[in-house]
Amino acid sequence: MGELGNLKNIGKMLEKQLNEVGIMTPDDLYALGSKKAWLRLKAIDDSACYNRLCALEGGIRGIRWHDLPLDVKNDLKQFYEDFHDSE
Repeated sequence: MGELGNLKNIGKMLEKQLNEVGIMTPDDLYALGSKKAWLRLKAIDDSACYNRLCALEGGIRGIRWHDLPLDVKNDLKQFYEDFHDSE
């Protein structure tokens, strides 16, 4: 496992997908942000879900995604729903 795998919530499969979309290091993920990273993942994997979006945000913040503040979860949920409404 590479550097991304050292982040919370980032397992081997998610790290592999992040690498496939050009996100190779934690700094790449931090710079891009969870929403843009998730959009890249969604482009290659239609099963990318809200939980994966939260996992990315948690990885960036260094916490389990279940422990994200409620306002952050609500913001991510709105982003996720807006994305699906626009499809």
